[in-house]
Amino acid sequence: MATAGMQQDEQKQGQDPQQEKTIETDVPVRMDRLPWSSWHARIITALGVSWLLDGLEVTLVGSLSGVLESKQGLSLTDPQVTSAATIYLAGAVVGAILFGWLTDRLGRKKLFLVTLATYSLATVGTAFSHGLLWFGVCRFFTGLGIGGEYAAINSAVDELIPGKVRGTVDLVVNGTFWVGASLGALAAMFLLGNHGISQAMGWRYAFGIGGTLGLLVLLLRLQVPESPRWLMLRGKEADADRIVKDIEAKVGKGKPLPPVEGDKLKLAVRDHTPMKDIFKSMTSEENRSRSFLGFVLMVGQSFFFNAVFFTYGLVVKKFFHISDQQMPIHLLPFAVGSFFGPMTLGRLFDKIGRKPMITATYAIAGVLLAAVCVPFATGHLGVKGLGICFTVIFFVASSAASAAYLTVSEIFPLEIRAFAIAIFYAIGTCIGGVGAPAMFGLLIASGSKTNLALGYGLGAVLMMTAALCEGIFGVEAAGKSLESVSKPLQSR
Repeated sequence: MATAGMQQDEQKQGQDPQQEKTIETDVPVRMDRLPWSSWHARIITALGVSWLLDGLEVTLVGSLSGVLESKQGLSLTDPQVTSAATIYLAGAVVGAILFGWLTDRLGRKKLFLVTLATYSLATVGTAFSHGLLWFGVCRFFTGLGIGGEYAAINSAVDELIPGKVRGTVDLVVNGTFWVGASLGALAAMFLLGNHGISQAMGWRYAFGIGGTLGLLVLLLRLQVPESPRWLMLRGKEADADRIVKDIEAKVGKGKPLPPVEGDKLKLAVRDHTPMKDIFKSMTSEENRSRSFLGFVLMVGQSFFFNAVFFTYGLVVKKFFHISDQQMPIHLLPFAVGSFFGPMTLGRLFDKIGRKPMITATYAIAGVLLAAVCVPFATGHLGVKGLGICFTVIFFVASSAASAAYLTVSEIFPLEIRAFAIAIFYAIGTCIGGVGAPAMFGLLIASGSKTNLALGYGLGAVLMMTAALCEGIFGVEAAGKSLESVSKPLQSR
């Protein structure tokens, strides 16, 4: 009777005995004290390639926009091409929210396998398009997978990488987007360059290759472990400890590792974080300014990149009469510059600090973009000059954009990390990503350089506003553990 009474009391109070369990774990300090190793490099390669695929995808569509408008493609109009970009980004928004929520609930590994498979199959499907409807559906599901990748991968990367190099690694990983962009431009140059492949088939091969690469990368990801930090939240201490011991053995290779220093983390175990707790945390007095910061950074970089990069192929064709075959070569230089930006500046985010570097990169990118507007509008900037200007701008701005994802990943608690990334990615993409290509499609169709320059000016203002907000609300996380930057909700 006593036992039955206790059970009734628990049911009345809505309590679950599992939720009352607490654990003490040293998983975070053990992971952060590890030196950089070949194991980390392999893991980052398997995870970070998602940005390479995203860059490949975006650049292929930009490079092939002229072909897609021709009879050898799908006979799309300018607004339809930019609408396809909007559909892709809309899918990314839905995917980010859906898969971001599932990543925090079901684990990092399950979801970064599902999201990559979704992307790959949809991209292959795009190659078989014969009209706008099927092309749009495939673009939506391709975006769905990529949106999920942003949440699942950023959270997994930051939880597996030592805190002392987290900024450098995160920027370099996000910077691989531009490796994909460069490969996409080169692939388009070959496929559209009369090398024995007709344009009618070349654009189809381009999408088919991208999807096939994704399926191959899926095999690499099978070797990536689940995040030990996520496992400890769910009370799976034995699994977390086993994975950390395996990582320590592979990193140490029989040699002594740095001593474990720092207090153990005491956590209450829950099987998931209720949605009300997620939004309560994000809107709490402690996190309100952090939420505003994440919003501004994401909107600024999303508008900037989606406005410029998704539509650049149309710009050089409309205003400078560049042929379809020549178009990829105009995308290649600032794709290369955008990759070397994070590679060069990334380490400074750990050495100098997050706040000064994020403020500087956003501000410089905004000022440089503003400086281009008048020469472009008045016709004093030719296609080569515009390409050089954007190469310099993207060298700086690509680090700023990568830092936005790093910021959101670091400043929110472990339990809601993936969902927070998803929320701010989705908001930024809805405002800056979905809206920007559609708006710029209309600006380009107007045939007015002045109208287009005003659009670039808006992007510059958003970047400079983000720099100001970082200067005021920025959180310094360089060299710190994730748990010290933002205390877990389940900590006791």
